[in-house]
Amino acid sequence: MSTTPFWQRKSLAEMSWPEWEALCDGCGQCCRHKLEDADSGEVYPTRVACQLLDAHSCQCSDYANRHATVPDCIQLTLAKVAAYEWLPTTCAYRRLYHGGDLDWWHPLVSGDPETVHAAGISVRGQLVNEKELPASAELEDYLEESPWT
Repeated sequence: MSTTPFWQRKSLAEMSWPEWEALCDGCGQCCRHKLEDADSGEVYPTRVACQLLDAHSCQCSDYANRHATVPDCIQLTLAKVAAYEWLPTTCAYRRLYHGGDLDWWHPLVSGDPETVHAAGISVRGQLVNEKELPASAELEDYLEESPWT
């Protein structure tokens, strides 16, 4: 049996479903609302989280049934990883798709799900839940200054 980790031995297309799911580092970046500039196509993250994001763990609070509550929740696939230029450069799927490797803070490398938070990669403590927004709030009021590249 090989001692080389699966993400270094297999392409994304070759991974089993459990391996694919294990690549998620638990940063919560995908679960923040984003706005696209219609002119430039640039995608700007907001400081607003999906209603199902647990702000401390940065995990979905109802992952198995999330589409019942959030019908447009994205299920990442290989095709979507290829198409979604807005995925953060820290995203394991994006890194591997572009020939990179997992960073030291990724839980599969560190063995600790807290390292993604300790490294400042996650959204822990940075977002407001969409259900907590004032009725008059607009996503534009919560835009980050820089687009994702």
